[in-house]
Formats: sequence, structure tokens, C-alpha cells
Amino acid sequence: MSNRPAIKDHIREGRLFSERAATATAIVVILMLILIARFTYLQIFSHEHFSTLSDDNRISIVPVPPTRGLIYDRNGVLMAQNLPSFSLEIVPEQVDDIDETLRALAGLITISENDLNRFHKQLGQNSPFNSLPVRFHLSDEEVARFALNRYRFPGVDIEARLIRDYPYGDLAVHAIGYVGRINENELRVIDTADYSGTQHIGKTGVEKYYEDILHGRVGFKRIETNAYGRTIRTLERTPSVPGKNLYLTIDIQLQRVAEKTLEGERGAIVAIDPKNGDILAFVSKPGFDPNPFVTGIDPKSFDDLQNSIDNPLFNRVLKGQYPPGSTLKPFIGLAGLEYEKTGINTTSFCPGWFTLTGDERKYRDWKREGHGVTNLDKAIVESCDVFFYDLALTLGIDNLYEFLSQFGFGQKTGIDLSGELTGLLPSREWKRRQYHQPWYPGETLITGIGQGYTLATPLQLASATAILANRGVYRQPRIVYTTQEPNNSEMSIRESSEVTSPSIAKAVNWESIVNSMVRVVHSRHGTAHNISFNLPYKIAGKTGTAQVFGIKEGEEYIKEDLSKRLHDHALFIAFAPAEDPQIAIAVIVENGGSGATVAAPIASKIIDKYMQLKTI
Repeated sequence: MSNRPAIKDHIREGRLFSERAATATAIVVILMLILIARFTYLQIFSHEHFSTLSDDNRISIVPVPPTRGLIYDRNGVLMAQNLPSFSLEIVPEQVDDIDETLRALAGLITISENDLNRFHKQLGQNSPFNSLPVRFHLSDEEVARFALNRYRFPGVDIEARLIRDYPYGDLAVHAIGYVGRINENELRVIDTADYSGTQHIGKTGVEKYYEDILHGRVGFKRIETNAYGRTIRTLERTPSVPGKNLYLTIDIQLQRVAEKTLEGERGAIVAIDPKNGDILAFVSKPGFDPNPFVTGIDPKSFDDLQNSIDNPLFNRVLKGQYPPGSTLKPFIGLAGLEYEKTGINTTSFCPGWFTLTGDERKYRDWKREGHGVTNLDKAIVESCDVFFYDLALTLGIDNLYEFLSQFGFGQKTGIDLSGELTGLLPSREWKRRQYHQPWYPGETLITGIGQGYTLATPLQLASATAILANRGVYRQPRIVYTTQEPNNSEMSIRESSEVTSPSIAKAVNWESIVNSMVRVVHSRHGTAHNISFNLPYKIAGKTGTAQVFGIKEGEEYIKEDLSKRLHDHALFIAFAPAEDPQIAIAVIVENGGSGATVAAPIASKIIDKYMQLKTI
């Protein structure tokens, strides 16, 4: 076998190399063409698409919540303001593990169980792109501590926000109301775009009724962010429009005095300027501090308020429905004069009780021995029940219903606040509809002294008293009299609504009833004579006492043997000065006992304070 090496075929190897080089070159060229085509597609045809995606990664549109309008009293005293506050906030979309982040944050800043519950509740109600607060009212030390550790918490930041504040606490809280967190029910009805970046909404009172005016209009800003979601710069800004300021009709000095007179009691006071319907004082006691509701009251404190036997959250002025008692007698007396069922000097005898023909039941007078020979003037001055039993029966329930309706009983006054109830002015039709029963004469008797089915709110009583003071002119009660544009002094006065009803009564009959009401206070025999001493003006008033529970015939009402909450309600209505009324008032003290000894002195103090303020 030959050991000579094989001779290489250089021509064949050269051809093979050339073929392989050509193939490689072709592949490279094809790949280059594909790459160039892809670059061309991305850079030219898809430039706008990817440019938008790039912007979305680094540019965000953030809502700018508007500044809520301020609330002042009639003299410009600030009653609802906005205070700057630092809050710890999280943007859920930018946080990988929220629970772990919250645990880490709790090591730096105190976060309560209530804070966590509130945050998780909001988490389910809001978009993950919205910034949600974890803690409000951070101290300077807490702000500094977080700033040192900020790099550890992407999606978490400190925000400076304006938080609603009520500097006078519970003063006029049922009138002003308060703001609170937007809940699920409210989210269904509000314009969510208009509330972007806003967590609060008016819940009660003026804050709720005038929400659209107070809220303002949301703005927006385009910001550039880095990979950690931190803001680098603001690219564009559409400013928000602040809400309008409101000026209330309430006088804070009068309000303070009125609330002090009810200190330790449960009840309501409403004072109205009869000339324009302005609410001068609006008191529902007990009240509560609205400030904890703004950032979220803790469950225990809320339960304590909600379950309190004194019902501090209950707005007695608008929703309290009480028997008006003897405060209804001037209105019924006026009805008697108008329907010519009695005259101012027409007399009847009061033995201390009244009976219906064929009925042995005795309808008692508050004065057991009776008032003797009594006319309408004496019946009002001394509050004789028997006279009004007889007059109510003579008038009949149909006339009573028709006449009292003209004073707004059984109807809403239309005040610019939410939640007002109608009270109850009974009629034949109402009883048939409600109980499927006929109307009985005995029910007419007790309607004549403001008992039975008849119910009125404190606001209704004050409004009806103002109509009486105006001799038939009705002006709708209002609690806001002007609005102010943000950032300037321009004000828009809200004109008072006036409805004149001269057909209610003749001038001579108005004056007869008003004169009798003046004698309630200034006559020696008047039930409110105890408040008349040293008065430089005349008050026209009427006391009232409303039973909380019924007393069987033959039983005696012994106040000392009853629990405080079974005592009668004390009522008083009045206006002053009698010849030129500038204030009309209704006072109700729950379980206060006597209208003459409890409610009348309260009204006298408030009227006196108002007359002093008028002279300043």
C-alpha cells in the first residue's frame, strides 16, 4: 500500500469556499434588509404610536382638586375654613405589594387600625391610579422621617392638602353641617370626573345643600416622572376653579347665646327675621364636633354618638316633630274670629273640664278649678283649654285644617337645607287614609289645644310665628343670603322669597290676637308674665306645654314621680317688638316641663341679645 499523501483539489476547495461566502453574504444582506425594514417601520410608520407609549411611561395627567369655598356668618366671621395639612399617600398602581409597604411605613410613622381600615375601604372604591391617603395631619418630625427613607417606597409620597376645619366646633353644627369621605352610594350619583382628586363631599347642612357651589371645578396638570414615579417637572397646567364662599344669615353672637341657654338640655331654638326670612339662630341640642368626621371618625366614637340616648346627631330643628301644645291657640283664636265662630269679647264658662253631648268623658283644663267666665282674650292670656275645646268643636276639623294650612302647618317651609320634615296637620282624609277610620269629635277637641295627632317642627313653629308677626305676609326661611366669587369681593345677594296672603284675616282680627299675645307677657295674669320685668319693648308671645304621654281620666300628673324623660315638653313662641317685629322665635325644651318657667325665659334672653346687637 502506498504511503504518499493525497493531492488537494484546490480548484474544488476554492469553488466550495466561494459558494459558502456567497451564501453567508446573501444571508447577511437579507438580515440587514430585514433589520432596515424593521427600523423603517418602527422609526417612520410606528413613530407616533411608540412616541405615545413613551410619553405614557414618563408623562401622567394628574387632577388638581379645587379649593372648597369658605362659610361665614352674616357679619363675616369664618365658620368653615380650609387648613393645610401633610398627608401620607399611596398610588396603588405604582406599588408592588401594598400590605408589605404599609407594614414598612408603620415602622416609620404611626398608622392606626382605623387608618388602615379607611385606606382599604377607599382602595376598593377608587381607581388604582388615584393617590389615596393613609394618614392625615403628619407632624413635621414624621414628614422629615419619611423624607429620609423616601427612596425605599416607590409610589408613596407626602402630599400637602387643604383639610376642612370648623374653628367653632359644635357651634351651629346642625346648620353648617360637615364634609366627609365620598362613599359608594355617592360615587354612583356624582360626576366622578369633576371629583377627580377629591375625597370629600358635603354630608349634612349647608355643606350638603350647597355642595355644587362650594365644591368648585377640578383642574389638571401634565407631569413628567422618572422610573420610580417621582415627579421631575410639570409640563402643562389647567388650574382648578375654587368654590364660591357663602355668607349665612346666622349671627354667631346670637347663636352662641342661644346655644348657651339650652346648655345641658335637649331641644331646639329657631329665630327668624320676619322682614326677610333670615334665620338668625339655628340651635339643635345636644350637638357634636364635626371635625373628626372630616378625615374619618373612628368607629367607637361614631357608635357612641349614634347610640347616645340624647341623639346628638339628630337635627331637631328640621326633623324634630312635636305637639305644638298651647302655642297653637293664637292661630285657632284667629280662625274663630275669621269664621265668626267667636268674638274677642264672647264669653263662655270654664269649670275646669269640658264634655261632649252624650259622652261622660271629661276633657280637663290645665287649671283644675277652671278659669270661670272666659272670653278669647282671657283664654289666650291665661291659656284656657276649655275655651279652645269649645271653639275647636264649633269650628270643626275641616275649618281648622284649612285655616292652619295657611300658616304652613303640615308642610315644609322650603328652607335651603336638606332633610326637613313636614310635621302633621290632621284631617278627615288623612285619618281615613292612614287608619281607615272616621274622624271623631273628641279628636277635634284636642286638636284645638295642639295635642293629639298634630305635630310641628321647631322651624315650622318659628315660620308660622313670623307670619303672625307680619300679619299674613310669608317670607320663606333661608340660611344663606349671599354668595361670593372666589378671589374677588363680588357678591350675589339672594333675594328673599315673599308670598303675601292678605286673605288670611282682617286687620282688626290680626290686631286682636297680637294684643292678646302681648298681654300673655305683659299682663299680670299672663302665663309668661315672669319675663316682662324691665323690658324696654313689648314682646308678643304664647307659652305651651305638650304632654309626652297620655293620662287616664281621674289620674293626676305628678312631675316629681316621673322620670325626667316623661316630663312635658316646654314651648314658647314670640316676636318683638310687638308693634314692629324684628325677630320671631320658637323654643322647644324636651321634657322641660313648663313653657312659662323654662322656655319663655330662654326666648327672652335671645330676644334681648338680638335687640342689643341691633343697637350696636
